[in-house]
Amino acid sequence: MIVDVHTHYVPKGWPDLGWPGAPRLRVDSEREAMILVNDRDFRKIHDDCWDPAVRLEIMDRDGVDKQVVSPTPVFFCYDRPEKVAAVFNDLALEICRDERLIPFCQVPLNDPDAACEELDRCLANGHKGVEIGNHVGDKDLDDPGIVQFLQHCADRNVPVFVHPWDMPESPRLNRWMAQWLVGMPAETHLSIIAMILGGVFDRVPDTLKICFAHGGGSFAFWLGRFENAWHRRNDLIGVSEQPPSHYLGRFHVDSVVFDERALRLLVDTVGEDRVMLGSDFPYPLGESPVGDLIRRAGFLSGTARAKLLGANAEAFLGL
Repeated sequence: MIVDVHTHYVPKGWPDLGWPGAPRLRVDSEREAMILVNDRDFRKIHDDCWDPAVRLEIMDRDGVDKQVVSPTPVFFCYDRPEKVAAVFNDLALEICRDERLIPFCQVPLNDPDAACEELDRCLANGHKGVEIGNHVGDKDLDDPGIVQFLQHCADRNVPVFVHPWDMPESPRLNRWMAQWLVGMPAETHLSIIAMILGGVFDRVPDTLKICFAHGGGSFAFWLGRFENAWHRRNDLIGVSEQPPSHYLGRFHVDSVVFDERALRLLVDTVGEDRVMLGSDFPYPLGESPVGDLIRRAGFLSGTARAKLLGANAEAFLGL
């Protein structure tokens, strides 16, 4: 079975969210629309975001059996009323009626109790996991409230997909899509560091299923620097019970790295049991055809290829 753990959806419209400049959709044609944020163009999208028939046709073309379908992070709205999550979660179930589409919900992560309640509501309604942003304002994943939510996920055996969002802006980062090219990998790297140095992996049981998008960002490339710093500046960095490399078996990453050399490093670093096919479908910066990098990677054995294409995801998702 071929399973893509990293795809997104956008409904074809939603009720007014209740504040000026809230995300909304301008439908331009049967097949095209524009996401608006603060009444400005944010992202052009197509019907593969909202039409399951189009999505399934592309999956057939690329040989994908199942997709995890997660929210588009711009809709997290963690600084807004918790009802936002429920609006999109209910619309997601309408898109994911086919059993090949596996819905992941979103939660109001800024309110841990409300986040746990919304997760439980969504699980009862048919969602199979949850996507969260990699931070809430200045709070990283080691914030006590977020750890409370992750503990709840571990208790419920719910898979968690961590996606970078709300990247810093500056004149330097606003050129050339640098927020996506540089900011996203850095944000994800920082999130894994927060899980380690913030003691989350020390406090939350190893039953927590957590996957970081985009190959874990820049983490694999800089693990050596991280490890060296933990030993050489232990007075500042040695706050986790074990050195960073000890925690490599505690999380998964997806395969959206686009280059065989990067994929080799990723597999060598986190292990062939911890990398899962991801595409970032249906957005332009995603992989197409889905799974092409894994299928072409000459260094992978047949067994490892099968793990990355689907077996690891089946175990992670409990399929």
